Amino acid sequence: MSMSSLLEQSSRIALAAFLHDLGKFAERARISNNQEAIEANKHLYCPRQKKFADDKNVRFTHVHAAYTGLAMDLIEDYLPDLTGTDFAPFGSWKTKDADDSFINAAAMHHKPTTFLQWIIATADRVASGFDREEFEQYNQAEEGTATGKNHYTARQLTLFEQIHKVDLDKQQFAYRYPLKPLSPDSIFPVSAGNYEHNDKDKAQQEYLALWNGFTQALQKIPQSHRNNWSLWLDHFETVWGVYTHAIPSATAFNVRPDVSLYDHSRVTAALATALWRFHHEKNQTDDNTRKQLSEQAESWDEKKFLLIQGDFFGIQDFIFASSGETSKRAAKLLRGRSFYVSLLTECAALKMLDALDLPATSQVINAAGKFMIVAPNTDQTKAKLQQVQNELDQWFLSHSFGQASVGLAWTETCCNDFRRKAGNQTNERSPYRQLIDKLFAQMEIKKCQRFDLCNSERIIFDGFLDEFEHGECKIDGRSPAKVQKDGEWISKLANDQIDVGSWLVKSNKQRILITREQLREDKKLSTLGLTIFGYAISFTDDESAKGEFGAEARNGNLLRVWDFSLPKSPDQELWNGYARRNINAYVPTASEKDLLEKQWKKYIGIDEELEIGAAKTLNHLACKDRRPHPDKEDRWIGISALSTLKGDVDNLGNIFQSGLGDDASFSKTAALSRQLNNFFTVYLPWLCQREYPDSYTVFAGGDDFFLIGPWLSQIKLANAMRQAFQDYVAHNTGVHFSAGISTTKPGLPINQIGGLAEQALEEAKAHNSKKADKPPKNAVTCFGRTVSWVEFQELLTQRLPRLQSLVEENTLSTGYVYGLLHLIDMAEKVSEKPENALWHSYFAYRTARMLERNKKLNKDQRKDRQDELAEEIASAGIGMHGGNYRVALFCHLYQQRD
Repeated sequence: MSMSSLLEQSSRIALAAFLHDLGKFAERARISNNQEAIEANKHLYCPRQKKFADDKNVRFTHVHAAYTGLAMDLIEDYLPDLTGTDFAPFGSWKTKDADDSFINAAAMHHKPTTFLQWIIATADRVASGFDREEFEQYNQAEEGTATGKNHYTARQLTLFEQIHKVDLDKQQFAYRYPLKPLSPDSIFPVSAGNYEHNDKDKAQQEYLALWNGFTQALQKIPQSHRNNWSLWLDHFETVWGVYTHAIPSATAFNVRPDVSLYDHSRVTAALATALWRFHHEKNQTDDNTRKQLSEQAESWDEKKFLLIQGDFFGIQDFIFASSGETSKRAAKLLRGRSFYVSLLTECAALKMLDALDLPATSQVINAAGKFMIVAPNTDQTKAKLQQVQNELDQWFLSHSFGQASVGLAWTETCCNDFRRKAGNQTNERSPYRQLIDKLFAQMEIKKCQRFDLCNSERIIFDGFLDEFEHGECKIDGRSPAKVQKDGEWISKLANDQIDVGSWLVKSNKQRILITREQLREDKKLSTLGLTIFGYAISFTDDESAKGEFGAEARNGNLLRVWDFSLPKSPDQELWNGYARRNINAYVPTASEKDLLEKQWKKYIGIDEELEIGAAKTLNHLACKDRRPHPDKEDRWIGISALSTLKGDVDNLGNIFQSGLGDDASFSKTAALSRQLNNFFTVYLPWLCQREYPDSYTVFAGGDDFFLIGPWLSQIKLANAMRQAFQDYVAHNTGVHFSAGISTTKPGLPINQIGGLAEQALEEAKAHNSKKADKPPKNAVTCFGRTVSWVEFQELLTQRLPRLQSLVEENTLSTGYVYGLLHLIDMAEKVSEKPENALWHSYFAYRTARMLERNKKLNKDQRKDRQDELAEEIASAGIGMHGGNYRVALFCHLYQQRD
């Protein structure tokens, strides 16, 4: 079961390409004072400036290449086994006089001379979107960025600030990413004025601290995994990303430093692997191919790459599949299904990588049910992809009756398709933007061709009737029931989903093992009953760090180990020694404090027992916004209800297709996808854990989210998310999301809850869509009212607190406040009935009568109070917001109900 030779060789190519710019990190950290070695490496790896080309007056550019070789020596002990005699496709590991050594292939990307060196050099240029001539200019350029900083002091710009902006070269961008390891805090940009500086020594110390953290973190990868190149490489990509996500990749040629070293490295690695495999499988690895890569433009027009897109279709149908019965396991089932979606997507991508003998680094985009893999464009590749699609289809037909699926679409591309700049015609879209358009169009076509149903030879459900010995599943209402759980017959898939929902809330289950064959039974392991696309899936605890599965790693049975633990602090770096997948989300669990609230059963009617560490049920969550009555002992006030919060980023396709204009590149697209996903998979779980601990994440990732929790807390969470997202996208008003909030009783079937939330989101998306003077979307629907986020924030943070304060100060009756709803109705319909304009008079009359009952107030005091109420409620409330003032009123009234 050992790893294939082709996968091992592909992994070595990927690692060499991944490390080609290791010297940028090392040079900026000043890891060595060995000037003799640095000078020797400059002569070997760095281009000479043409105006200083004579031996007596030599000046080199791109000095980081000299540091790549030095840095590799420092991390050599933590890399996979490099001592074997067979180091194919390289001649050796680090023999500098061997043209095809591993180190030379990585470090010679600015002055390549051999086939393998040209493979990595070409991938480097394509990842940046350079054409051949532009790169030659870059190769002679000195250090210096468009922000006026050098390679030590420049800090990375955020791509979000640039979206939909014109004349980017003339823009003064105000935000930078902090040079820190990846954490919930560090993914947010900060003000450049308060952070970026010109102190070269201080800047180098920042880099050195980061470098020291990286080398220490690298040692955490289990030593037993170093004998499995593909497994180790998956771990390495995570640790590299954690420490280089905010390091500017390019700081010469007066460029904008807006792509991280991580994003550029992983795209370069994917392209290099595919390019090498294309030529390797065609037996084109000789000097003639090297010449073609280096000299002939025709080589850049040959379709050598295959961009493979994967998309999970039917996510909502999969998550909310229901027999119509209200299940007591609803919360656990939702959590399990949401996680299962991510797991299916990851395993589908792994299935393709496995079939094609490609390492994990060939997957360049991975977010919320969508992924992209770069593969060689060969007939063999296409045949294997079709085979994988058939296997995926069969799994979904067998276990979801076709309600969900993963669709694959692939596009042939050449090096020139990735160029950022258009031709001589100024109105022509760049080749890369044309490629993006093509990718979007192909996936839209694939959505309409699910399961290849037009193929008359395909038999979909042949023999399925024989599977219903125990009837249909009591959970989804359609699948064959195979497992008995708590007295009910359910499907194997539903059983696994419930188990996953239970395992996820147990803090010691933090990792997933993906194996070809099921692992031996172990008390530390929890294994799914179903295999996913042929893979056995096990959940394990921290004990795996001690190396119990080392033998499985060495013999090739262990394909992946994924850490999905949540951070415990906002600045905790997201690295625990294993490849990370941000597929977990925060889920509220019961604590000892929750168990003390025995009054729930007596005063609220909940008879479901809570177990410490278990996920809270939806019934428990619905009660969390109730409060003890201020005057009556053993009484509670406030409604028992849930709010479902569903939203997604507006105009996402337009952002990726044209948001960066002709400045877009493959690396930038991958970076933008990763960064957008991080808001919902890294920051949002932390926000819920810290400030909204009773928010239940159904799913969150990519560009969308779906949460359920106590009704008022979710409304406040929506506002907090919007404010945080504006900070995250550097306050670019062209990047925003819309959301729908649906407030319901907890007993409603979960599929109906999901449907109401979806309806609310659709109403928010339609906001201002017919008004030419206002941009569409960028809105929220709450209590049936669709409002802009600015108005929503004002209603929650200004009008609601002020209303509550006036109610308390003036002891306004509930009847008086309810009566305001009638006045709102009148104010909204003045154009229909002119007499409705009398609502002002009605308000004044009712308010005066109400204040007259307070005998403690004299005439002047009543007049002042009436003016105050009129200014706040009639003017700032109804007059300013009209029907939207209901949002504040309902938030207040629902908190007062007995």
